Amino acid sequence: MKHAVFERTTQIPASRDAVFRFFAEPSNLGRITPPRLGHHIISGPSRPLHDGDRIEYAFRMFGVPMRWRSRIASWREGESFSDLQERGPFAYWVHTHSFRDAGGGTEMHDRVEYTLPFGWLGRLVAASMVRRQLERIFDYRAEAVVRAFT
Repeated sequence: MKHAVFERTTQIPASRDAVFRFFAEPSNLGRITPPRLGHHIISGPSRPLHDGDRIEYAFRMFGVPMRWRSRIASWREGESFSDLQERGPFAYWVHTHSFRDAGGGTEMHDRVEYTLPFGWLGRLVAASMVRRQLERIFDYRAEAVVRAFT
């Protein structure tokens, strides 16, 4: 099955080390998630993330309450990490966050590979709606991250 791909690159006016530390802190996820989603962490480490850590959280998508559990599937300190959905609304979801020095700050690149549930029917009914929702979420996220460092 072929996964859909969503990518976004954000320029952040801070050092790569500072940006990576920001994203390694689970509590910052709520700071960069649109408030309308009502995001909150149910369980997870109270320290910076590491390879293999799990986070479970709740939110509302299209008004429907949902739970999500992800595992840090790869970790390259200061460079990148990936979180893999273990339980949640997608048939498959892996989000890779990559960081590199650029223009006196940091370039953060997000790559999300995902598959909607319910096969072709899920794609037919929800693909464009989910894509627009991802765009809005990542637009908010980019603005919130830049604000956090200015």
